Amino acid sequence: MIRKGLTEKGDPMSLAKVSGIMAAKRTPELLPLCHPLKIESTTIETSLSSSGIEVTATVSATEKTGVEMEALTATTVALLNIWDAVKAYEKDSRGQYPTTRIQDVRVVKKTK
Repeated sequence: MIRKGLTEKGDPMSLAKVSGIMAAKRTPELLPLCHPLKIESTTIETSLSSSGIEVTATVSATEKTGVEMEALTATTVALLNIWDAVKAYEKDSRGQYPTTRIQDVRVVKKTK
């Protein structure tokens, strides 16, 4: 349904990009011990394969600390928004999600 553009809530991939960027900016509101950073850029890349959707968030800032929490938050929120956009099509007859999952969220690379 995503490939054909038939999801009722709109394009999940576009939604993931916008929501991921918003989430990176709001990370300190969601994680009380994470201090605000001056984020210079955030990009969200999505790819659709036969086995699922991959989301990669890249966040950059010139700060004394890293931006891994912002990138992890961006990735997770982007994936949650994709789930929300397609959940109506993923449910089984009991209203459960037997095969749908969010997995392997991790920091791939951190550079200073």
